[in-house]
Amino acid sequence: MQVEKWGDGLAVRIPASVIEALGLKDGDDIEILIEGDRTFAIHKKPGVAQRLERLRTFRGRLPADFRFKRNE
Repeated sequence: MQVEKWGDGLAVRIPASVIEALGLKDGDDIEILIEGDRTFAIHKKPGVAQRLERLRTFRGRLPADFRFKRNE
């Protein structure tokens, strides 16, 4: 992958193999996490339906990574 200037920031194109593996589509939210000195990971954030299903399975106990967003 190559880093390119995009507006005031930098951008990296995600390879098709990663898009396919994560099932990404236009408009999806992703998270890029630093995992080591020179490594990172890309995670697809769950959609509304997936988050509601996770809430139902916990029956009142929210997962540690849960963040409530009033507008959603």
